Amino acid sequence: MGLALALLVSSGTASAEEKEPLAVIGLGAAFERGSEAAQFSRGPSAAIEFSAIKDWLEIEVGGAKLFRRGHSEWEAEVVFRKPFDLSETTEFMVGIGPTWTFAKGEGTKPGTTFMLDFMFWSSPEKKYGWFIEPSYSISKGNERSVSVSIGLLFGVH
Repeated sequence: MGLALALLVSSGTASAEEKEPLAVIGLGAAFERGSEAAQFSRGPSAAIEFSAIKDWLEIEVGGAKLFRRGHSEWEAEVVFRKPFDLSETTEFMVGIGPTWTFAKGEGTKPGTTFMLDFMFWSSPEKKYGWFIEPSYSISKGNERSVSVSIGLLFGVH
């Protein structure tokens, strides 16, 4: 009887845990305004995030290809974020991490990014939704930029 109760409780726990995806894929567009001559760039962005410590640490690995008049650059980042559940379908995260920017003729510039992330899911199962992610970055040479990414979320279950 104890074994049957344990199996019942563990199966109930597993179904509650299944709401959380193993990973989240974000696809969207990034818009950035740099400090140098008020440069404005835009382009596609992609990221994947996973939970390292449930309810305490999520890690996002992402990148973007940004274009501006006569110039383009690649950006990559790894952001360590603290998640906060605002409701069953709304999440908020605060994060910080290293970033790298590569532009032809300029080489690779390391930096740091500070990011806020708002995620809005279509249902508590977190299969799909949308996000908006403002960030502030400082890179080598004291270059500063403000950016925002917006796009779609896909939960991998």
